[in-house]
Amino acid sequence: MSEYILNLLPVTEEEKREFEAIAPQAVHVYAGRRTVTQEQLEAATVIFGWPRPSDMKQARNLRWFQTMWAGTEEYEGMLPQGICFTSSAGSNSRSVAEHMLASLLAVCRRLPTYRDAQKAHRWEDEGAMKTLLGATVLVLGAGHIGSEFAQMCRGLGAHTVGLKRTVRGDVPGFDQVATMEELEQWLPQADVVAMSLPHSPETVGLMNEKRLGLMRDDAILLNAGRGSALDQQALEKVMKEGKLWGAALDVTDPEPLPQDSPLWDIPNLIITPHVAGGMRLEITRQACIKQAQDNLRRYLAGEPLVNQVK
Repeated sequence: MSEYILNLLPVTEEEKREFEAIAPQAVHVYAGRRTVTQEQLEAATVIFGWPRPSDMKQARNLRWFQTMWAGTEEYEGMLPQGICFTSSAGSNSRSVAEHMLASLLAVCRRLPTYRDAQKAHRWEDEGAMKTLLGATVLVLGAGHIGSEFAQMCRGLGAHTVGLKRTVRGDVPGFDQVATMEELEQWLPQADVVAMSLPHSPETVGLMNEKRLGLMRDDAILLNAGRGSALDQQALEKVMKEGKLWGAALDVTDPEPLPQDSPLWDIPNLIITPHVAGGMRLEITRQACIKQAQDNLRRYLAGEPLVNQVK
C-alpha cells in the first residue's frame, strides 16, 4: 500500500518539494486545519500537523501521526488504535525559553510596576531590584524547554537545578539534576522556581498552597508549561499575603483566564495569553518542518521515530 501523506503543516513551496523528494512514491496532499476534507482524512496513512481531535476518528487508514506541537493531551482517546504517534517536542524550546527569561527579568527589574507608573504619568523610584547573578534557579521539568531556559540563566550567572521524573545523567544547562520527589527539599533554596511541566495526572495541582508556602518570601515563580500544574487560588492567596517577589504566568487554568479572576490585579504578576510558544518565531516553524522531514526519512527506512508518544 503506497503512502498517502496528508500535510497540514505551514509549509513553503520549497518545503513541499523537499517532502516530495524524501517520499517520491507517496501521494502528497496539503491542506489546512479548517479546510481538510473527510475524504483526505479517510485516505491518509500519514498525517503531519494539527488536525482537530474530533476529525481523527475519520482517519481509518492512518498508520502514523505527527502533531506539530509538543503537547499531545488533546488527542488522548481520539486516535485510531495501533497507530504510531509522535510529537514535535523541542521545536519551540527557544521561543518558550526566551519568553520565560524575558518575563523573569521583567519581574526582577519591577517592569510591570514601572509600566503601571508610566500609564499613570508617575515618576517614582520603586526601590530594590533583583539579579540572576548568584541566584538559584529551580526548574520543574528538565526537558527541552527547561534545558534551554537553564542554559540562558546559567549564562547570566545563576546556579541551575533541574527536576524530572527520572534522572539518567546530566542535562545541558543544569548544574544539578534531581528527581521530582526532591521538590520540597529544593523549594526553600530557590530564588526562582520555573515550571515547564506537561499536563498529566502527576502534575495537576503540583504547586499547591503547601509548596508555595515552602518557597522563599522573596522568590519568583514562573509557569510556562500547563496551567493545571499550579493552584491559582493558592497563588492568589499567598501573593495577597505578601509572599513572593513576583510571578509570571503564560498559562492558566482555564484559558482564557476569566475577566473576573483576581490574578489580573496582583502587583508584579505578569500574565500573557499562552503566547510563549506556537509558530510566532520563524525558527520554530523551521524546526517543526525539519523534525517532520527527518522522521519521514526514518519512517520510510523502517527506523525508530523520534519523539514517540506511543
